[in-house]
Amino acid sequence: MPEPDASPGDLTPLGVWPGTPYPLGATYDGAGTNFSVFSEVAESVELCLIGRDGAETRIPLDEVDTYVWHAYLPTIGPGQRYGFRVHGPYDPEQGLRCDPSKLLLDPYGKAFDGDFDDDPSLHTYGLDSLGHTMTGVVINPFFDWGADRPPNRPYHETVIYEAHVKGMTMTHPDIPDELRGTYAGIAHPAIVGHLKSLGITAIELMPVHQFLQDRVLLDQGLRNYWGYNSFGYLAPHNGYAASPRGGAAVTEFKAMVRALHAEGIEVILDVVYNHTAEGNHLGPTIAFRGIDNAAYYRLLDKDPSRYMDYTGTGNSLNVRHPHTLQLIMDSLRYWILDMHVDGFRFDLAATLARELHDVDRLSTFFDLVQQDPVVSQVKLIAEPWDVGEGGYQVGNFPGQWTEWNGKYRDTVRDYWRGEPATLGEFASRLTGSSDLYEATGRRPSASINFIIAHDGFTLRDLVSYNEKHNSANGEDNRDGESHNRSWNCGVEGPTDDPDILALRAKQSRNLLATLVLSQGTPMLAHGDEMGRTQHGNNNVYCQDSEIAWMDWSLLKSNEDLFDFTRHVIALRTAHPIFRRRRFLEGRPIRSKDHARDIAWLTPAGEEMTPADWDSGFGKSLTVYLNGLGIPEPGPRGERITDDSFLMCFNAHDSALDFVLPGADYGAEWSVALDCSIPDGLSDASYPASATLPVPARCLLVLRCPA
Repeated sequence: MPEPDASPGDLTPLGVWPGTPYPLGATYDGAGTNFSVFSEVAESVELCLIGRDGAETRIPLDEVDTYVWHAYLPTIGPGQRYGFRVHGPYDPEQGLRCDPSKLLLDPYGKAFDGDFDDDPSLHTYGLDSLGHTMTGVVINPFFDWGADRPPNRPYHETVIYEAHVKGMTMTHPDIPDELRGTYAGIAHPAIVGHLKSLGITAIELMPVHQFLQDRVLLDQGLRNYWGYNSFGYLAPHNGYAASPRGGAAVTEFKAMVRALHAEGIEVILDVVYNHTAEGNHLGPTIAFRGIDNAAYYRLLDKDPSRYMDYTGTGNSLNVRHPHTLQLIMDSLRYWILDMHVDGFRFDLAATLARELHDVDRLSTFFDLVQQDPVVSQVKLIAEPWDVGEGGYQVGNFPGQWTEWNGKYRDTVRDYWRGEPATLGEFASRLTGSSDLYEATGRRPSASINFIIAHDGFTLRDLVSYNEKHNSANGEDNRDGESHNRSWNCGVEGPTDDPDILALRAKQSRNLLATLVLSQGTPMLAHGDEMGRTQHGNNNVYCQDSEIAWMDWSLLKSNEDLFDFTRHVIALRTAHPIFRRRRFLEGRPIRSKDHARDIAWLTPAGEEMTPADWDSGFGKSLTVYLNGLGIPEPGPRGERITDDSFLMCFNAHDSALDFVLPGADYGAEWSVALDCSIPDGLSDASYPASATLPVPARCLLVLRCPA
């Protein structure tokens, strides 16, 4: 139920107590609320309580400890709307932007109410922004978690599903209209059941921190759909709540996490700590800029009226300042301890490592994460790049981190579309990218393998379009990546040609199977299991519409693809050979039978030579995975054994005969997965040394019982 719309109540001198500087933000303890805000530049700060009629009551915060302004109000409880006004110097040329006419949002706000209307008061000094901006809301922190506990799924057993709260739930026929596009929609049995049926162990939600809509998009009839425009780092976005008023979003988010945990599914949040929604020097003043501009943002050394921009969004958070670092760390701990999430994917994470200009993997932020007893124990995933010079940092993050492996994405796309000279790198990516991660003591699971993510083509579009088609975004098709490593299989976009449709379907299966059966941690993008399309738009950041939402009717028309995806994930889940905890060695293991863990064979069944690896035209190989050659023990120290597998990769445009290895490798091989078949299932089997035709552009997986 919505929180009550409280009034300020009794604010006599006895109704304002000194309070404490920590915790920052508005903290209700069951009797009253402590308010606390940091500003080093402020000369005075007022707490502003907003009544149900919009009237404002201002309370001077007279208590200041180390630049933290605070008070405790025993009469104030959940549902109270509030903000701050900061009095201090206003000199933009020196980076000083205090303006007491601005009602400022709490950087530690746990819920927000209302909306922004882009009134001139948000941009102009001296104009009062009350009534044109959102307000913070005091929340009730108490929630019945019942028996909830984190699934604590190890990385090597994890299958991640990147999803958008609204996009995944807006068209599902079994979700009630009032729950579509909401946290409650994600928690609905229809969505949870879909994830369970697929074999997903973790859902990675695109940004759910409270974010701001861009006026330039709204004026074009578009919206900020992705949400990479945060300003409330402790608040779930109220637009994704079935009841957006008060603190209802907090309760609904917690209930969603509880429901997913009950089915063993972890919740990972895509977080945007690299910039805020206030944009460049022309953007609105809604929070950080007016509270302490120079503390929260990276300003240009030679022109502090402007912002450093490593993100392409107008500003970069100042991770050199202790209070900005504290905000990030307090936010992370809050989502873990109070909201029970299981990990984070850090957007443009290289920006967080820029203490000066260069990316430094030993920066203060990573030191703090390393030593934090709470944050260090959850899943930490970096998007290891930003748009600044030297920002591409795949493989360079500290040992505790996993990374979106952009090199994996690029290599696998190139291999299956037939690019030359990719065989050697393809083998490295298939086996966990030891060249990127082993030197820092990391395991194969440090590689978050993905082929498709929110940014770019969907899987179906990757095999249907050579060029982006982003005209609906209103930027004359200039936005979005132009080099997609895609292949339309002969025709751009929709076609009725059955041969092209069959080839596109097979290419989709090849890509999915390669992803799921590679060493490392696989990540799928929502809807790819049912052929979701964005009609060639590879940048739907502004498309809050059917263009970007999942079309659940595809689940019926593409049932074979869904079944194929389920089968290949089930294959990975059932066989530890595909999810090794340690890197494959590729040489005899010190054991009684000197069994190899992996061997690389030509289609003729012979071991690969350096010449085979270096041939620019080579597009086919067989990978032997020995189920008796797994050296790492199980969780109780037990020896792990598995069936052995052959993975026959043929990226040529014609069928090739593959010769199976001799009896030393296995006596009888049955087909575990055939990407030329719609659901991937086959009952074919072959003896050792047999010759079998592998269709053009096809992955065939064979199994030999242990």
